[in-house]
Amino acid sequence: MWEFVQKHWNHAVEILLLAVLLYQGYRFLRATRGARILTGLLVLLLGLALVSQLLKLEVITWLLKGFVTFFAIALVVIFQPELRRLLAELGSHRFFSFNGSEEASLDNLIEAMVQLSHRRCGALFAIQRGIELKPFAESGVSLDAKISTELIGTIFHPKTPLHDGGMVVDQGRIVAAGCVFPVSQKDLPDRSIGLRHRAGLGITEETDAVALVVSEETGALSLCHKGKLEHNLEPDELRERLQRILVYGEDDNTRNESESGKAEEARSSA
Repeated sequence: MWEFVQKHWNHAVEILLLAVLLYQGYRFLRATRGARILTGLLVLLLGLALVSQLLKLEVITWLLKGFVTFFAIALVVIFQPELRRLLAELGSHRFFSFNGSEEASLDNLIEAMVQLSHRRCGALFAIQRGIELKPFAESGVSLDAKISTELIGTIFHPKTPLHDGGMVVDQGRIVAAGCVFPVSQKDLPDRSIGLRHRAGLGITEETDAVALVVSEETGALSLCHKGKLEHNLEPDELRERLQRILVYGEDDNTRNESESGKAEEARSSA
Protein backbone atom coordinates (compact mmCIF):
# COMPACT_ATOMS: atom_id res chain seq x y z
CA MET A 1 0.00 0.00 0.00
CA TRP A 2 2.81 2.41 0.92
CA GLU A 3 4.60 1.61 -2.35
CA PHE A 4 1.39 2.35 -4.28
CA VAL A 5 1.04 5.72 -2.51
CA GLN A 6 4.67 6.62 -3.19
CA LYS A 7 4.27 5.71 -6.86
CA HIS A 8 0.93 7.43 -7.53
CA TRP A 9 0.73 10.33 -5.04
CA ASN A 10 1.39 12.84 -7.81
CA HIS A 11 -1.63 11.52 -9.71
CA ALA A 12 -3.84 12.17 -6.70
CA VAL A 13 -2.49 15.72 -6.42
CA GLU A 14 -3.10 16.25 -10.12
CA ILE A 15 -6.69 15.00 -9.87
CA LEU A 16 -7.29 17.20 -6.82
CA LEU A 17 -5.93 20.30 -8.58
CA LEU A 18 -8.04 19.62 -11.67
CA ALA A 19 -11.13 19.08 -9.51
CA VAL A 20 -10.56 22.38 -7.69
CA LEU A 21 -9.99 24.26 -10.97
CA LEU A 22 -13.09 22.75 -12.57
CA TYR A 23 -15.22 23.51 -9.53
CA GLN A 24 -13.99 27.10 -9.27
CA GLY A 25 -14.50 27.56 -13.00
CA TYR A 26 -18.05 26.24 -12.68
CA ARG A 27 -18.79 28.60 -9.79
CA PHE A 28 -17.34 31.54 -11.68
CA LEU A 29 -19.20 30.87 -14.94
CA ARG A 30 -22.48 29.31 -13.84
CA ALA A 31 -24.37 32.61 -13.46
CA THR A 32 -22.97 34.28 -16.58
CA ARG A 33 -24.72 34.86 -19.88
CA GLY A 34 -22.35 32.43 -21.62
CA ALA A 35 -23.23 29.51 -19.33
CA ARG A 36 -26.25 28.46 -21.39
CA ILE A 37 -24.28 28.77 -24.62
CA LEU A 38 -21.53 26.57 -23.19
CA THR A 39 -24.09 24.02 -22.00
CA GLY A 40 -25.70 23.94 -25.44
CA LEU A 41 -22.36 23.47 -27.19
CA LEU A 42 -21.35 20.66 -24.84
CA VAL A 43 -24.67 18.86 -25.29
CA LEU A 44 -24.41 19.20 -29.08
CA LEU A 45 -20.82 17.96 -29.20
CA LEU A 46 -21.43 15.04 -26.85
CA GLY A 47 -24.56 14.07 -28.77
CA LEU A 48 -22.77 14.14 -32.12
CA ALA A 49 -19.81 12.22 -30.71
CA LEU A 50 -22.08 9.52 -29.29
CA VAL A 51 -24.06 9.15 -32.52
CA SER A 52 -20.91 9.07 -34.66
CA GLN A 53 -19.37 6.36 -32.48
CA LEU A 54 -22.50 4.21 -32.43
CA LEU A 55 -23.15 4.50 -36.16
CA LYS A 56 -19.46 4.66 -37.13
CA LEU A 57 -19.88 7.93 -39.03
CA GLU A 58 -16.28 8.59 -40.03
CA VAL A 59 -16.86 11.99 -41.63
CA ILE A 60 -18.62 13.41 -38.55
CA THR A 61 -15.91 11.93 -36.31
CA TRP A 62 -13.23 13.64 -38.41
CA LEU A 63 -15.14 16.93 -38.29
CA LEU A 64 -15.50 16.71 -34.52
CA LYS A 65 -11.75 16.25 -34.10
CA GLY A 66 -11.12 19.36 -36.17
CA PHE A 67 -13.79 21.25 -34.23
CA VAL A 68 -11.80 21.05 -30.98
CA THR A 69 -9.58 24.01 -31.95
CA PHE A 70 -12.58 26.06 -33.02
CA PHE A 71 -14.32 25.18 -29.76
CA ALA A 72 -11.38 26.49 -27.69
CA ILE A 73 -11.42 29.79 -29.61
CA ALA A 74 -15.22 29.98 -29.25
CA LEU A 75 -14.91 29.65 -25.46
CA VAL A 76 -12.54 32.62 -25.34
CA VAL A 77 -14.96 34.72 -27.43
CA ILE A 78 -18.06 33.68 -25.48
CA PHE A 79 -16.54 34.24 -22.05
CA GLN A 80 -14.43 37.27 -22.97
CA PRO A 81 -16.04 39.61 -20.36
CA GLU A 82 -15.78 36.99 -17.62
CA LEU A 83 -12.17 36.11 -18.47
CA ARG A 84 -11.22 39.78 -18.56
CA ARG A 85 -12.70 40.33 -15.10
CA LEU A 86 -11.00 37.20 -13.75
CA LEU A 87 -7.59 38.23 -15.05
CA ALA A 88 -8.10 41.78 -13.81
CA GLU A 89 -8.90 40.50 -10.32
CA LEU A 90 -5.85 38.22 -10.33
CA GLY A 91 -3.61 41.10 -11.35
CA SER A 92 -5.08 43.66 -8.97
CA HIS A 93 -4.29 44.53 -5.38
CA ARG A 94 -7.45 44.88 -3.33
CA PHE A 95 -7.15 47.87 -1.06
CA PHE A 96 -9.95 49.26 1.00
CA SER A 97 -11.20 52.55 -0.46
CA PHE A 98 -12.52 53.79 2.89
CA ASN A 99 -9.98 53.65 5.69
CA GLY A 100 -10.54 54.34 9.38
CA SER A 101 -10.23 58.10 8.95
CA GLU A 102 -12.89 58.10 6.25
CA GLU A 103 -15.76 56.61 8.21
CA ALA A 104 -17.58 59.93 7.94
CA SER A 105 -17.48 59.66 4.14
CA LEU A 106 -19.13 56.26 4.29
CA ASP A 107 -21.75 57.59 6.70
CA ASN A 108 -22.45 60.55 4.39
CA LEU A 109 -22.79 58.25 1.40
CA ILE A 110 -25.32 55.99 3.10
CA GLU A 111 -27.19 58.98 4.53
CA ALA A 112 -27.40 60.48 1.04
CA MET A 113 -28.77 57.18 -0.30
CA VAL A 114 -31.43 57.12 2.42
CA GLN A 115 -32.49 60.68 1.59
CA LEU A 116 -32.62 59.84 -2.13
CA SER A 117 -34.66 56.75 -1.28
CA HIS A 118 -37.24 58.82 0.61
CA ARG A 119 -37.56 61.18 -2.36
CA ARG A 120 -37.68 58.30 -4.88
CA CYS A 121 -34.62 59.64 -6.71
CA GLY A 122 -32.65 56.95 -8.51
CA ALA A 123 -28.89 56.83 -7.96
CA LEU A 124 -25.93 54.64 -8.88
CA PHE A 125 -22.50 54.58 -7.20
CA ALA A 126 -19.34 52.57 -7.95
CA ILE A 127 -16.75 52.35 -5.16
CA GLN A 128 -13.29 51.80 -6.61
CA ARG A 129 -11.12 49.10 -5.08
CA GLY A 130 -8.09 47.42 -6.65
CA ILE A 131 -9.01 47.90 -10.30
CA GLU A 132 -9.02 51.49 -11.48
CA LEU A 133 -12.33 52.87 -12.77
CA LYS A 134 -10.65 55.63 -14.77
CA PRO A 135 -12.05 54.49 -18.16
CA PHE A 136 -15.58 54.71 -16.75
CA ALA A 137 -14.90 57.96 -14.90
CA GLU A 138 -13.69 59.53 -18.14
CA SER A 139 -17.10 58.87 -19.70
CA GLY A 140 -18.66 61.33 -17.23
CA VAL A 141 -17.83 64.71 -15.73
CA SER A 142 -14.76 64.98 -13.50
CA LEU A 143 -15.51 66.42 -10.05
CA ASP A 144 -12.87 65.43 -7.46
CA ALA A 145 -15.06 66.57 -4.58
CA LYS A 146 -15.51 65.47 -0.98
CA ILE A 147 -18.53 63.27 -0.35
CA SER A 148 -21.46 65.19 1.13
CA THR A 149 -25.15 64.47 1.30
CA GLU A 150 -25.99 67.87 -0.21
CA LEU A 151 -23.74 67.39 -3.25
CA ILE A 152 -24.97 63.85 -3.92
CA GLY A 153 -28.59 64.98 -3.54
CA THR A 154 -28.00 67.78 -6.02
CA ILE A 155 -26.27 65.56 -8.59
CA PHE A 156 -29.00 62.92 -8.58
CA HIS A 157 -31.89 65.38 -8.56
CA PRO A 158 -34.11 64.52 -11.57
CA LYS A 159 -33.75 68.06 -12.99
CA THR A 160 -29.93 67.99 -13.18
CA PRO A 161 -27.95 66.88 -16.28
CA LEU A 162 -25.90 64.26 -14.39
CA HIS A 163 -28.67 62.38 -12.59
CA ASP A 164 -28.98 59.58 -15.17
CA GLY A 165 -25.35 58.43 -15.00
CA GLY A 166 -23.32 56.67 -12.36
CA MET A 167 -20.97 58.19 -9.79
CA VAL A 168 -17.42 56.93 -9.23
CA VAL A 169 -16.19 57.11 -5.63
CA ASP A 170 -12.59 56.56 -4.52
CA GLN A 171 -10.78 57.23 -1.23
CA GLY A 172 -13.77 59.02 0.24
CA ARG A 173 -14.08 61.44 -2.67
CA ILE A 174 -16.37 61.78 -5.67
CA VAL A 175 -14.16 61.26 -8.71
CA ALA A 176 -16.77 61.77 -11.43
CA ALA A 177 -20.52 61.79 -12.04
CA GLY A 178 -22.75 61.16 -15.03
CA CYS A 179 -20.58 58.15 -15.94
CA VAL A 180 -21.61 55.35 -18.30
CA PHE A 181 -21.26 51.85 -16.83
CA PRO A 182 -21.48 48.58 -18.78
CA VAL A 183 -24.91 46.96 -18.63
CA SER A 184 -25.07 43.35 -17.49
CA GLN A 185 -26.72 40.85 -19.82
CA LYS A 186 -27.23 38.32 -17.05
CA ASP A 187 -30.62 36.64 -16.77
CA LEU A 188 -32.32 37.92 -13.61
CA PRO A 189 -35.32 36.23 -11.98
CA ASP A 190 -36.85 39.58 -11.02
CA ARG A 191 -38.08 41.24 -14.22
CA SER A 192 -38.64 44.52 -12.38
CA ILE A 193 -34.88 45.10 -12.15
CA GLY A 194 -34.12 48.04 -14.44
CA LEU A 195 -31.11 49.41 -16.31
CA ARG A 196 -29.69 51.17 -13.25
CA HIS A 197 -29.37 47.87 -11.39
CA ARG A 198 -28.03 46.16 -14.51
CA ALA A 199 -25.39 48.89 -14.82
CA GLY A 200 -24.44 48.25 -11.19
CA LEU A 201 -24.09 44.56 -11.93
CA GLY A 202 -22.16 45.30 -15.12
CA ILE A 203 -19.47 47.38 -13.42
CA THR A 204 -18.95 44.63 -10.82
CA GLU A 205 -18.74 41.96 -13.53
CA GLU A 206 -15.87 43.74 -15.28
CA THR A 207 -14.07 45.11 -12.20
CA ASP A 208 -13.77 44.42 -8.48
CA ALA A 209 -15.75 47.56 -7.61
CA VAL A 210 -18.74 47.59 -5.27
CA ALA A 211 -21.84 49.23 -6.74
CA LEU A 212 -24.66 50.81 -4.74
CA VAL A 213 -28.08 51.47 -6.25
CA VAL A 214 -31.12 53.47 -5.17
CA SER A 215 -34.27 52.43 -7.01
CA GLU A 216 -36.23 55.25 -8.58
CA GLU A 217 -39.47 53.26 -8.55
CA THR A 218 -39.44 51.80 -5.03
CA GLY A 219 -36.61 53.61 -3.24
CA ALA A 220 -35.04 50.25 -2.37
CA LEU A 221 -31.33 50.19 -1.53
CA SER A 222 -29.23 47.57 -3.29
CA LEU A 223 -25.62 46.42 -3.35
CA CYS A 224 -23.83 44.75 -6.27
CA HIS A 225 -20.66 42.75 -5.69
CA LYS A 226 -18.89 40.28 -8.00
CA GLY A 227 -21.78 40.34 -10.44
CA LYS A 228 -24.37 39.51 -7.76
CA LEU A 229 -27.23 41.71 -6.58
CA GLU A 230 -28.35 42.09 -2.96
CA HIS A 231 -31.69 43.85 -3.22
CA ASN A 232 -33.85 45.82 -0.79
CA LEU A 233 -31.34 46.25 2.06
CA GLU A 234 -31.94 48.30 5.20
CA PRO A 235 -29.46 51.17 5.79
CA ASP A 236 -27.84 49.40 8.76
CA GLU A 237 -27.61 46.18 6.79
CA LEU A 238 -26.10 48.02 3.83
CA ARG A 239 -23.45 49.61 6.02
CA GLU A 240 -22.62 46.26 7.60
CA ARG A 241 -22.27 44.62 4.19
CA LEU A 242 -19.97 47.40 2.98
CA GLN A 243 -17.77 47.03 6.03
CA ARG A 244 -17.57 43.27 5.61
CA ILE A 245 -16.67 43.52 1.94
CA LEU A 246 -14.36 46.52 2.01
CA VAL A 247 -12.72 46.12 5.42
CA TYR A 248 -12.67 42.38 6.01
CA GLY A 249 -12.66 41.25 2.38
CA GLU A 250 -15.67 38.99 2.90
CA ASP A 251 -17.10 37.60 -0.33
CA ASP A 252 -20.57 36.34 -1.19
CA ASN A 253 -19.64 32.75 -0.32
CA THR A 254 -18.80 33.72 3.25
CA ARG A 255 -22.11 35.50 3.54
CA ASN A 256 -24.03 32.57 2.10
CA GLU A 257 -22.31 30.15 4.46
CA SER A 258 -23.11 32.44 7.39
CA GLU A 259 -26.74 32.70 6.36
CA SER A 260 -26.94 28.93 5.86
CA GLY A 261 -25.52 28.41 9.34
CA LYS A 262 -28.06 30.77 10.86
CA ALA A 263 -30.89 29.07 9.00
CA GLU A 264 -29.68 25.66 10.22
CA GLU A 265 -29.56 26.92 13.81
CA ALA A 266 -33.07 28.29 13.48
CA ARG A 267 -34.37 24.96 12.17
CA SER A 268 -32.61 23.09 14.98
CA SER A 269 -34.07 25.35 17.68
CA ALA A 270 -37.51 24.99 16.13
